[in-house]
Amino acid sequence: MQKYEKLEKIGEGTYGTVFKAKNKETHEIVALKRVRLDDDDEGVPSSALREICLLKELRHKNIVRLFDIMISEKKLTLVFEYCDQDLKKYFDSCQGEVDANIVKSLMYQLLRGLAFCHANNVLHRDLKPQNLLINKDGELKLGDFGLARPFGIPVRCYSAEVVTLWYRPPDVLMGAKIYTTSIDMWSAGCIFAELSNGGRPLFPGSDVDDQLRKIYKILGSPSEDTWPGMTTLPEYKDYGFHSPVSLSHVVPKLPSVGRDLLQKLLVFNPSMRMAADVAMNHQYFNDLNPSIKN
Repeated sequence: MQKYEKLEKIGEGTYGTVFKAKNKETHEIVALKRVRLDDDDEGVPSSALREICLLKELRHKNIVRLFDIMISEKKLTLVFEYCDQDLKKYFDSCQGEVDANIVKSLMYQLLRGLAFCHANNVLHRDLKPQNLLINKDGELKLGDFGLARPFGIPVRCYSAEVVTLWYRPPDVLMGAKIYTTSIDMWSAGCIFAELSNGGRPLFPGSDVDDQLRKIYKILGSPSEDTWPGMTTLPEYKDYGFHSPVSLSHVVPKLPSVGRDLLQKLLVFNPSMRMAADVAMNHQYFNDLNPSIKN
């Protein structure tokens, strides 16, 4: 730890405190995530171990880089590349207006980072603005892999206690214990709408019931025809019939081609949600700056 000089506290993560620091030898600015190891704990928290294991494997420009790991008797410190802000703070600085080209750039980078995770059999499971980091060059990076997990390994079921409520898909809200990359694609759709609305969340529910009601009120009511097996989910409830609202009222600043992409992400039936690599090729991104695509 003598190598680093702490500059300021910048936040609290899933399981620790994050500091801005400087490498005394190289003068590089880094982020230190510090995890306290309690005496009665069984060693390192599982979320920290999971994040370390996954980030050692996931090397990509749209995924935050883990540089180093230091451990002592009382604490574990992870050294990450430093990003100036997260998407939540970025929204606060924009005062409700995000330029249409920036919306497109950030969304493309989010999809590219997700496509890489999914190609490497990793579900993030906690996508939200606070976990998307943005550096001074406008590069977006997926951060906080404390709830991420590999998939493809045979398991009986996954936890339903994942993804912050506002970004949690309806199948998981209804108690689905088995899910795929579609869990992240719903969250990406919610973030896309939030980007185009300058930081206003799309479904800000207060609990699971309220969350599902808010989703139904905007997207309309699903049925067994559009989503086979819905009524057999453990927490399924009938919330009455709702007609969908036109997305032109929901995301008025998003052009029709962008609304088409959003509609393909926010699909009740998880098997019909657009995959990240397919979404990157959507015509919404046809006029994206080539330097971002490459």
